[in-house]
Amino acid sequence: MYDFLKTDLFLEFNKRPSLLREQLLAKDNEVFKHPVILDEVQKVPQILDEVHWLIENKGIRFILCGSSARKLKRGKANLLGGRAWRYEMFPLTSPELENMNLLRILNQGLIPIHYLQNNYKKSLNAYTTDYLKEEVIDEGLTRNIPAFSRFFDAMGYSHGELTNYSNIARECGVDSKTVKEYYQILADTLLGTMVEPFKRRQERQVISRAGKFYLFDVGVAGAIVKRQLKEEKGELFGKAFEHFIFMELAAYNSYEELDIKINFWRTKSGLEVDFVLGGGEVALEIKGTNRVDSRDLRSLKSFIEEYSPRRAIVVCNEKEERLHGKIRIKPWRTFLKELWSGNIIT
Repeated sequence: MYDFLKTDLFLEFNKRPSLLREQLLAKDNEVFKHPVILDEVQKVPQILDEVHWLIENKGIRFILCGSSARKLKRGKANLLGGRAWRYEMFPLTSPELENMNLLRILNQGLIPIHYLQNNYKKSLNAYTTDYLKEEVIDEGLTRNIPAFSRFFDAMGYSHGELTNYSNIARECGVDSKTVKEYYQILADTLLGTMVEPFKRRQERQVISRAGKFYLFDVGVAGAIVKRQLKEEKGELFGKAFEHFIFMELAAYNSYEELDIKINFWRTKSGLEVDFVLGGGEVALEIKGTNRVDSRDLRSLKSFIEEYSPRRAIVVCNEKEERLHGKIRIKPWRTFLKELWSGNIIT
C-alpha cells in the first residue's frame, strides 16, 4: 500500500513517478495475488501513467482511492481509458447499524468515527471547520479563500432547500457563476450532491431550474449550522430527517449499481414531493412527524394525479404502517428495511 498523505512518500513520487514501476517490478510475483493500493492518488496524478503501463504490460491490479476526481481531470491525468471501475464509499448505512438511534444519527452523522464516539462534538467541529475547507483549498481548487469560506457557511444554511445562486453570491461577495463553480467543486470532491428537479414534459407551473444540494453526511450539515436536536419533532428535525433518508437512497443506488435518477418535484404554487425516483416510478414524501394527516398528503396526491407513479410513499416517524388511498405511509425503519431488501426501487 502507498499512502500519499505521507509527506515523504508524496514528495518522492511527485518528483519521480517512475519509482512506482521500479519498485513493483522488483517484487516477487506472489505479491501481486492481491491488488496494489494507492491512497489519495489525486495528490500525485502523474503516477497514473505508470499505473496504466503496469496494468497493460504486467497485468498488475490496483485499488486507487481518492477524494477528488476534479484534480485528476484538471491536471490532465491519465484516466486509464476505461480500465478503471469506479466505486464510491459512503458513510455508514442502516444495514450496518444495530439498534438505530435516530437522534444520534442526525446529530452525530454516520461518518464512523463521529457516530461511534460519545464525545463527538470536537471531532465533528474540527472536521467541518478545518478539514473540509482545507481539503478544497489544499487541492488548489479555489484561489479566493475568504469568498469560499463565506460560501461554505451560506451553503449550510440553504442546505436541502431550493438553491438561489444570486442570494448566496451576494452573501459571499462573488458572482453567481462563481457560486455555481463552488457547488461543482463540492460535488467533484464527493462532499455533496445536487438533486435536480423532476420534469417529464414542458410544464409552466413546475420549477425546472433550481436544484437542491445535500452534503454527503447529515452530521456534517448540522455542524456547519451548529444544529443540535433534542427531540424528534420540529422544522430542523424534519430537514435533518429528510437528509438522512436521502443519504440512504443515494448509498443504496450506488452500492447496488442501479443508476436510478433521484429528483424532487415542486410547483410554483408550493406543492413539493421530496424525492422522485426512476423518472417518476416512485414518489417519496419525507415527514418527521409521528402522525401524518390529510394535509401532509396534498403534494403526493397532486403528483399521483399528474404522473401515476408505481409507488407513492410517505416516510415518517409513525409506529405502524398504513394505507391512505394510493399512498402507503411507512415508519422510517420499515422503509429502510424494504429499501435495502430491494422492494422500493429495483
